[in-house]
Amino acid sequence: MPQSDPKPRLALAACLALLLPLKAQTEAFRTFEGHGGPVMDVAISEDGATLLTASFDYAVGLWPVGDDAAPVWLDGHRAAVNDVVFLADDRAASGGDDFAVILWNLADGTAERQFNGHQGKVTAVAPHPGGQTLASASWDGTIRLWDLTSGDNTVLSGHDSGVNDIIWTADGYLISAGADGAVYLWDTASDAPTRTLAEHGFGVNRLTLGPGWLAYGAVDGGTRILDLATGEELADLTLERRPILSMALSRDGQHLAVGDGEGYIMVVDTADWTITRDFRAAVNGPIWALAFTAEGGLIAGGIADEAYLWPLDGEETLPAMAEAPRAFHTDPNEVSNGERQFLRKCSICHTLGPDGERRAGPTLYGVFGRRAGELDGYAYSDALTGSDLVWGEDTIDQLFDVGPDVLTPGSKMPMQQIASPQDRADLVAFLKERTAPADAK
Repeated sequence: MPQSDPKPRLALAACLALLLPLKAQTEAFRTFEGHGGPVMDVAISEDGATLLTASFDYAVGLWPVGDDAAPVWLDGHRAAVNDVVFLADDRAASGGDDFAVILWNLADGTAERQFNGHQGKVTAVAPHPGGQTLASASWDGTIRLWDLTSGDNTVLSGHDSGVNDIIWTADGYLISAGADGAVYLWDTASDAPTRTLAEHGFGVNRLTLGPGWLAYGAVDGGTRILDLATGEELADLTLERRPILSMALSRDGQHLAVGDGEGYIMVVDTADWTITRDFRAAVNGPIWALAFTAEGGLIAGGIADEAYLWPLDGEETLPAMAEAPRAFHTDPNEVSNGERQFLRKCSICHTLGPDGERRAGPTLYGVFGRRAGELDGYAYSDALTGSDLVWGEDTIDQLFDVGPDVLTPGSKMPMQQIASPQDRADLVAFLKERTAPADAK
C-alpha cells in the first residue's frame, strides 16, 4: 500500500463548499427530522434502503432512506442511546447511557430482549461476522460478548479505563479502543489482549477497519492509519481540530470520513491517503455520527435533533446542521437567572409548552400540582409510575437540592444538582410562570 507524507495538511474550509466530486450520484440533500435531542449515531442497512438513528432523547429511529415516510420509533432505553447497528434477520442492537444493550425486532418495532451486566454507559455495539455473538463496549472498562440466543456473556478486561469503541475483523478478532489511549487486538477465546496495536497517549474514541489497515481517531485530534499486520503507520491525517468523534468507510472502501468536535468532516482517499474534501458540516457543535449511503452520500448526526444526508457529487454549498444555536448556548447575560438555570439544566430534555415534542423527558407544561409519573403519552420508568410525589415549589427545589437519585431513585432523570438556594429559587419561579396553563394565568 503506498505511504503518504506523514503530515498532510489542508487549510480549514471556511464554509460548506465541497471541494472535489467523489462519484456520480442520484441522491438529494435531505434531513431526517423527528428526534427530540442530539443524534449520537447512525447506521445504514446492508441494502442501503434503511437508516437507524440513535439519540439523546432515549430513542432509536428506523427510517426509509429513499423517501420522506415517517420513522418507526424504537423506545426502550432509559437514557441516551449512544450506538446502534443492524443485525441479520431483520434485527438491530443498541447501547446506551442506561448501561443496557437492547436487541430489537425491526419487523414489528419491539424490543426482543435486553442484555444487562455493564456497570457503565455502553458506548459501542458490534456483531461478530458469524452473526451469533454481539460485542458491547462500556465505560466500566470492559467488553462483553453476548450470545444472541441464550443471553449468556463473557467479560473481557484489559483497558485501564472506559472502552470507547470496538470493531471485528473479518476473521473474528476484536479490536478495541479506550480512554487510556490503548488500541488492542483480542482473540476472544482469551481473557486478555492478544496484541497492542497502538498506545496513543490520549484517549482513542473511534475505529474504522479497511482492507489490511486500521484507522483510529483520538481526543487530541490524532487521526492515524496503521498497517494491521505490522503496526506500521501508513498515514497521519491529524488536523488542528479536536476531538475526533466519528468515522465511516464508504461501501467501496475508497473513502474514509472523519468527524470532529468542531463540526468539520474531512473525506480521505484511501488509495493514497490524500484529503479530498474538508467542510464544516455543523455550525454549532460536534459531529458524533457518520455513515456512507449505498450511493456514496454521507449521513451525519450531531448536536442538532436531525440527521443530515449530503450527496457528495457536486460543488454547491449545502445546508449545515445546527445553524441555530441550541437553547443552552444562549448568552447568560440575555436571560434571567431562572431561565439560565432552565437552559443549562433542563432544556435538552424538557419543553415548556403543550406541544408534546419528542424529548428525553416529559413536557413541563402544567407541572405544578401534577403527580410525578402521570402525564399522558410519556413512558415513565417504573420508579415513577404510581408515585405519591406531587410537583410543586418545595419538591422541585428538593429535586435539585438532593438530586434525582435521592428524591426519585430509579427514574430516568440524569443526576444533577443546583447547589445555590437562590439559583434553585430562581429556577422554581421561572418554571412556575412559564409552565402555567394559559387558562391559569
